Amino acid sequence: MTVEIGLPLALALSLLVLLGTAVAWWGRISVTGAIPWAALRAGVQLLAVSLIIGVALRQVWMAIVFVSIMFAIGVYTTAGRSGLRSPRAFLAAGAAMLAGALPVLTIIFATGAAPLAGASIVPIASIVVGNMMSAHTLVARRAFAELRTGLPQYEAYLSLGLDRWSAISAIVSPTLHEGLVPALDQTRTVGLVTLPGAYIGVLLGGGSPWAAAAAQVLVLVGINTGQACTAVAARWLMAQAWLLPPDLAQALRP
Repeated sequence: MTVEIGLPLALALSLLVLLGTAVAWWGRISVTGAIPWAALRAGVQLLAVSLIIGVALRQVWMAIVFVSIMFAIGVYTTAGRSGLRSPRAFLAAGAAMLAGALPVLTIIFATGAAPLAGASIVPIASIVVGNMMSAHTLVARRAFAELRTGLPQYEAYLSLGLDRWSAISAIVSPTLHEGLVPALDQTRTVGLVTLPGAYIGVLLGGGSPWAAAAAQVLVLVGINTGQACTAVAARWLMAQAWLLPPDLAQALRP
């Protein structure tokens, strides 16, 4: 499958953006302006990445630098989406993402399941990092909402003798699984409902269906494992009051 840059592509993209924007406006969804802006950003960003990714794929150290930049942008994005403001909260968000991405990537490349080369590091690491970002955003937003509505419960826990760490953990723990549901659903339905990116990428690169399946299973299992690590790390950091937005950092005092 190839998509050629030309008038048909421009027409298809324009119609898709117009349709999405029109439906959002008609349905009174507050993303009317976000749809064309996101499409424009995606196009510009991918064109820019295409100019440098060829170089990044040639050397391992350049691939690592490229992935590190992507990781930093991911931390900035999830911190903003989660309402985090302080430098400590930004670092905590990065630590939670790293707790998921680092062990997964270490296992994948240290075992030789994927070759330690730029052409493998960039696609695999970018998929893993992107999914850690998504999991952190979902976990944090859901946990923060639960903490805001659970302030009376928090005070009750403190009055019963629990410390802040235990009280926050007790409120947050039941919400953690919600950040893992999308990836788990994708894993359960892979091949039945969707053919994810790693599978398609190997096929388009000339690999066999068996090689594509192996690559996709490796990535999906890694994502599930990494997101579990990120969720648990995020809970620990929240309980330490390091990973909290300003209002909760003020309200959840011991």
